Amino acid sequence: MTDVKLLTFVCNWCSYGGADSAGGLKLSYPPGVRLVRVMCSGRVDPQMILKSFRLGADGVLVLGCHPGDCHYKSGNYSAQKRVLLLGPVLYQFGIEKERFQLNWVSSGEGERFGQVVNEMYAQIKLLGPLHLAQRKVGEDLA
Repeated sequence: MTDVKLLTFVCNWCSYGGADSAGGLKLSYPPGVRLVRVMCSGRVDPQMILKSFRLGADGVLVLGCHPGDCHYKSGNYSAQKRVLLLGPVLYQFGIEKERFQLNWVSSGEGERFGQVVNEMYAQIKLLGPLHLAQRKVGEDLA
């Protein structure tokens, strides 16, 4: 089976540091995982997530600061609210809810970063490739 692609948005202040800590601990994650550094998880617009799937991601993971620890005070709360709205939209496009996740990782949690990313990747690998990019506009996804 070919590797699946997991696009992971990491917040600059916490989750990116968690990824760096994981590297310092020499923890590995699959080669199909790609990190995109953003200033805050609250800046990840739902359209970015939908575009990621449309362009070939098999799964999307957004990692932010733990609630109450956001550098921008409430960015992670904004991300959390958007996730609730995004679920039904993903369903309408034929994207299983398991292919998207929001989670929290602080800069000192290298082991947690590795665990969250590896678990999400394993889940996506079980689901297999999405092939959304190959579908025709207007094709019935049900």
